[in-house]
Amino acid sequence: MTRARTMAAGAAAAAGTTLVELLCALLIGAVLLGAALPTYQALLQGQRLRSAVADLFAAIDLTRSEALARGATILLAPLDPAGSAWEQGWQVFADRNGNRRRDAGEELIYQHGPVADGITIHAAFSSGTPSGYLAYNGAGRSCAADNPLAARFGTLSLTQGAAARNIKINMLGRVRVCDPQVQTSGCTGLADP
Repeated sequence: MTRARTMAAGAAAAAGTTLVELLCALLIGAVLLGAALPTYQALLQGQRLRSAVADLFAAIDLTRSEALARGATILLAPLDPAGSAWEQGWQVFADRNGNRRRDAGEELIYQHGPVADGITIHAAFSSGTPSGYLAYNGAGRSCAADNPLAARFGTLSLTQGAAARNIKINMLGRVRVCDPQVQTSGCTGLADP
């Protein structure tokens, strides 16, 4: 009986993996990982775009809510000093002097940092230039920064690669998000009423 145990132990020791088998397993794993990587990257890009859209949508909603609560004009504007690069982040503030930029002494309500790399944001509003801000008056309607009675509506388009989302602001200041690849009508990047 001890001889049978010795033979079984020897057979078990010989059943280990060889270097060739290990290399084949690693090669198969590398091929599978290489095939899955583009799908993972697309999934990650989609999540980053959804996150940026949700953050900007929340900032717009906060701007409108603060304007209603205070009964005053509140602005959402890019952090970029030139007022055009929304990708660098944005801020919600009470613009007391009407210059569309937050100055010393003007209350900062909220600030958001830069969006993920590769995301671009383009603004198109009914009033044309400058498009680097969004304002809400005390009635909760989108308006021009220097005239709370002048309606100002439009679109903030966020893109990353082939994916895009449009945040549409209508004449009443209501906001919705749409995918121009899915919804072909009423979801353009232009300042539609």
